[in-house]
Amino acid sequence: MSSMYEQSGVNIEEGYRAVARMKEVTQKTMIDGVLSGLGSFGSLFQISKFGQFKDPVLVAGTDGVGTKLKIAYALGVYDTVGIDAVAMCANDVLCQGAQPIFFLDYLACGKLEADKAAQLVTGVAEGCLQAGCALVGGETAEMPGFYKEGDYDIAGFCVGIVERDRLIDGSAVQDGDVLIGLDSSGLHSNGFSLVNRLAGDIHAPFEAVYRGEIEPRYRGKTLGEVLLTPTKIYVKPVMEANLRFNLHGIANITGGGFIENIPRMFSKDQTAVIDKNKLNVTAPFRYMMELGVPEMEMYNTFNMGTSMVIAVDRHEADAVLDFFNAYDGDFPARVVGEVVAGLGEPICIK
Repeated sequence: MSSMYEQSGVNIEEGYRAVARMKEVTQKTMIDGVLSGLGSFGSLFQISKFGQFKDPVLVAGTDGVGTKLKIAYALGVYDTVGIDAVAMCANDVLCQGAQPIFFLDYLACGKLEADKAAQLVTGVAEGCLQAGCALVGGETAEMPGFYKEGDYDIAGFCVGIVERDRLIDGSAVQDGDVLIGLDSSGLHSNGFSLVNRLAGDIHAPFEAVYRGEIEPRYRGKTLGEVLLTPTKIYVKPVMEANLRFNLHGIANITGGGFIENIPRMFSKDQTAVIDKNKLNVTAPFRYMMELGVPEMEMYNTFNMGTSMVIAVDRHEADAVLDFFNAYDGDFPARVVGEVVAGLGEPICIK
């Protein structure tokens, strides 16, 4: 006989099964410093066990996957958006030079299905492995009557750590700095309300809906699969670069695109001059422009093929480029612009 709570739409037993499945995948993300297992009321992390810090600063970030989830529902693919949830937070924390150390997720749904929930958390665990952080806990909320059956929402919260004298706050950015861009894997997780409104049949081959030049990594895929490509996580190469070089500023190109995010890394009297001819604008972005999105709106919405922009001294630029382009893991880099003082505007795209 079902309980009154189950009759209201909440299946406690399915929740137990989901947690059991989640514990299986989170264990592989554990790193030095984690003191508690999944299921405690609070998650414990001992900083002194993670590394030696003289004056540590904690850096926190939170974000969600947004309406990209709509494509995941339609395709029945749930693990890639788990990677997105981690990437959105970990890449933000990284902009301050911080190594993500732990992550917590929040999963909400109309009706909990343990297998789907486990797929989502499997993706979160994979994202944590890519970022080098531990998945130490989270919350799964079954909310019938609020979310439709079959709908899920996922968000996360990330904490990173950095030595105070290695903190990147943009104060070192100076006139003449070179802006180096790291290629994105695609649209990542921003602008999908617009994508969902304009995109064609997501089950159709990408070659059938977009007839322009298509990069090898997108060939043979459906439009939905191209759009669902998970957000690239930049933690490992950027953290290593920050040890080797003096990175003056870092911008994560998420919601608001180039126009809102790049100026966040430096002072108000500086301008980021971006040469759009140097960007690697890949097929998904050209497809959106083909659907009628104006070019400047694209730069205010999407990453345009470049999801991390790093300001470095012009004398170190070549060495930084060589480092990223030689890094094992596919992190192509290119010069995309420079910092100029006195132009009276935060960004200029020419």
